[in-house]
Amino acid sequence: AAARWKCAPQCRSVLPALAVVLIQAAWVSAEDGGGGGGMEELATEKEAEESHRQDSVSLLTFILLLTLTILTIWLFKHRRVRFLHETGLAMIYGLLVGVILRYGIPSTSYHNKTPPSCSLKEGPVSTLLLNVSGKFFEYTLKGEINSREIHNVEQNDMLRKVTFDPEVFFNILLPPIIFHAGYSLKKRHFFRNLGSILTYAFLGTAISCFVIGNLMYGVVKLMQVVGQLTDKFYYTDCLFFGAIISATDPVTVLAIFNELHADVDLYALLFGESVMNDAVAIVLSSSIVAYQPAGVNTHTFDASAFFKSVGIFLGIFSGSFAMGAVTGVVTALISFQYILHCFPLLETALFFLMSWSTFLLAEACGFTGVVAVLFCGITQAHYTYNNLSEESTKRTKQLFEVLHFLAENFIFSYMGLALFTFQNHVFSPIFIVGAFIAIFIGRASNIYPLSFLLNLGRRHKIGGNFQHMMMFAGLRGAMAFALAIRDTATYARQMMFTTTLLIVFFTVWVFGGGTTPMLSWLHISQQEGQSKTKQESAWLFRLWYTFDHNYLKPILTHSGPPLTTTLPVCCGPLAHCLTSPQAYENSEQLRDADSDLILTDGDLTLTYGDTAITANGASSSSGPKGLNGKRNGSTSEEHPCLIATVR
Repeated sequence: AAARWKCAPQCRSVLPALAVVLIQAAWVSAEDGGGGGGMEELATEKEAEESHRQDSVSLLTFILLLTLTILTIWLFKHRRVRFLHETGLAMIYGLLVGVILRYGIPSTSYHNKTPPSCSLKEGPVSTLLLNVSGKFFEYTLKGEINSREIHNVEQNDMLRKVTFDPEVFFNILLPPIIFHAGYSLKKRHFFRNLGSILTYAFLGTAISCFVIGNLMYGVVKLMQVVGQLTDKFYYTDCLFFGAIISATDPVTVLAIFNELHADVDLYALLFGESVMNDAVAIVLSSSIVAYQPAGVNTHTFDASAFFKSVGIFLGIFSGSFAMGAVTGVVTALISFQYILHCFPLLETALFFLMSWSTFLLAEACGFTGVVAVLFCGITQAHYTYNNLSEESTKRTKQLFEVLHFLAENFIFSYMGLALFTFQNHVFSPIFIVGAFIAIFIGRASNIYPLSFLLNLGRRHKIGGNFQHMMMFAGLRGAMAFALAIRDTATYARQMMFTTTLLIVFFTVWVFGGGTTPMLSWLHISQQEGQSKTKQESAWLFRLWYTFDHNYLKPILTHSGPPLTTTLPVCCGPLAHCLTSPQAYENSEQLRDADSDLILTDGDLTLTYGDTAITANGASSSSGPKGLNGKRNGSTSEEHPCLIATVR
């Protein structure tokens, strides 16, 4: 049989599984004379029951971790402890449980001291279907086992039980985190700093990626010279590491900012950069993976392949953005009809399902769900939220806030657990030290030069203390971890995952814990940026605001001026058809909720014909007046329709 298999190279990858199956079949046949069908079924039932029990224990472990974290968070808040954030606390508890699982479970020897082995030119197949004595068996590849622990089968199986499929993070845990970031976005300060945020997120992430990638390529060459590199590590692998580690997640810093009521401008810059930065990092990493030069050597520079990757980046990002925005608009149109307004439970459930399906739809279409669900959340908050019933608005906010809290703490707990339960760690001191130096240089190359360029065009500059704080707050978190754990099949990816894990631990504990002293040392207070934000806004957003306020909001929501007052007279029938009756009855139209995004109180003027009424209630007449000073004609109470204009 072995000779026959040698003649079929394409089937060599099934030899290990086939050898085990044949040995087990022969052993069973020798034990009961080939009549062990009943025994096999009984053993299968017992194995399924044991597997179910272990799965329950694994989930219970994480639930207890979250419960313990919540109780400790309450204690910290009660004692006003700020040196350790809840995410760092969750990681510590995860580490403790990982130590217990790794070293507290007794080893069980494999019943066969010498497992069957063979040499292969190709890797093993993921699924194997065998016909043994007329019965078909399907075997699934569980993964690689460390050669030093080949006999600890029971312990290895337990460690695999608490190791989740990486797709769980992407399809279940990440969507509520990203959606909540968009849905709870503080639009006023975000859009006033939109230009700076986009610059840091797009250009800054690209700079950081290439700086870190090139520095790490030098580190890899150094490892090769000193003999510390035992397998292949290409330049594209270094760029991929630069992309995933450029994803910042200053959740610890932002939570402390909220608690201390730190400067709103700094909060907007950090929060906006981290939200957009995650989206850019995941698309950038996908583009690097898609880089495939033509020819024999697929790891050399090729101009056509480079521009193809750039096109893939732009296509994926724009497609994901469009899909998220369209899904949000569709949800707004559904809620606009008030069909579920009397059933808040159904309304909330539909809102939740439409939001989550955006992520899965984008992934199924080959786009990036993170980008799609982010912009879906922003669109939902801008349009759909205004159409929900009062009870549904509270439910949706609370629902995604709870999901965000649980998912985020679950991921950080799992990070601590993975340090001991992941079986293929590659610890390289040179690579780890080089990575810490590279991310520091990459962050500095991002913040300081871009801040200098932005200050050339900003009326109110980004101060040096703000820049130092942004440099300090470049923590790595859930997104970097999720991108690193998604593929750990090769030696290079395993080394990246181990290094990313250590970087997340260090930045969350050290930089997160040092946020409060750093704020005091840099003299950043709550009042410093409040006067600035009321005077500055992105010019591009001014144009968008006018279009959105006059046309989109009246179509998608029940707020804003009626279309009969904003569309040309020739479009009167269409305007009457698209305008909601509630728009005429809305008494809050004098003060659009979004006007404070770009304007000061004196900048917004609402007019009745030729009478101007400012947002603070003052009015002036530009039309003809009588001798008594009163305006001839109708007053403001006689006109139900308002025209919002920007002076």
